[in-house]
Amino acid sequence: MAKGTVVAAMSGGVDSAVTAALLKEQGYDVIGITLQIWQEHSDQGKHGGCCSLGAVEDARRAANKLDIPHYVLNFREYFAEKVIDKFVTEYARGRTPNPCVECNRSVKFDELLRQATNLGADFLATGHYARIRYNEITGRHELSRAGDLAKDQTYALYTLTQAQLSKTLMPLGELESKQETREIARRYGLSVANKPDSQEICFVPKEGYTKYLADKAPSALTTGEIVDTSGRSLGMHDGIANYTIGQRRRLPASATGPLFVIALEPVTNRVIVGDNDELFREHFYVSDLSWSSIPNLLTPTQVDASIRYNGTPAPSIIEPLSDSSWIKCTLETPARAITPGQAAVFYDGDVVVGGGTIELVPPTVG
Repeated sequence: MAKGTVVAAMSGGVDSAVTAALLKEQGYDVIGITLQIWQEHSDQGKHGGCCSLGAVEDARRAANKLDIPHYVLNFREYFAEKVIDKFVTEYARGRTPNPCVECNRSVKFDELLRQATNLGADFLATGHYARIRYNEITGRHELSRAGDLAKDQTYALYTLTQAQLSKTLMPLGELESKQETREIARRYGLSVANKPDSQEICFVPKEGYTKYLADKAPSALTTGEIVDTSGRSLGMHDGIANYTIGQRRRLPASATGPLFVIALEPVTNRVIVGDNDELFREHFYVSDLSWSSIPNLLTPTQVDASIRYNGTPAPSIIEPLSDSSWIKCTLETPARAITPGQAAVFYDGDVVVGGGTIELVPPTVG
């Protein structure tokens, strides 16, 4: 007797194909679904990353090999609105967004899960490396780091709600290594067993994301001043979207040592630079919050905070602010290049407490 019906999100890679295989092996009725999200004007369409035309064909072949039904859903417009447009807007604001977080939030675990439910499925499954557990003491579903910490993807999954976690399966989170995933794929005779991992943002063309910005946010590529932290002009830049916090490239030479981007000012169209020591901060503010293992943050709480993908979580204190939807995070040890627009994700051991978007980084330590 089947355990239930599960929609497996199949991106055309080895991870999602093995996810479908494992769930079928475990006794689920599996339906493979691939999202068509590439844009008509993008050269990524045929040979790009996940969900490109080539990836759709890989997903279809994997589904046929596993003898499961496979469907393709047209998510182009929805993906452009929810992910690409926000990506462009954030860069125009002088911020550095993480589009994978927004794709997971709006596309995979919002709209795709809704459509899976409409199809009568009991669960949505993805090829993410993360674990989901139900804590009987707290009565909450918990998102935990993967068995293979080198592949852990919880940083990009912190927005999952209790309702979404209760309907989601991530079997790869229990595996010990990516090599084990590939061995399972070879056991099933899947042609994607040795397919390389996708490393780039799926919708960005090979010439870079500025192609989108030139059309949709030309102000982000307007020439402006490069100044040091005292306001002294050092030269000109070719658009704040070409810079991010901590960057060293494309900056003028300095007699006192290398310069780094310290801050971006979209209102004045200035790039602020300084030496490496000026990049370190001990606290920052977080907005657009999502809580996972707790219903809300009510008191100052000790956590480990990760401020970038694949970053090592560091001891921190997070505390709510009165009359504000933001929280303050204070790091035990100042961190380098904390970047507005990126996610800050908070852990209690391996369990995700919650997270949000880095909104404001004060200009000085202390």
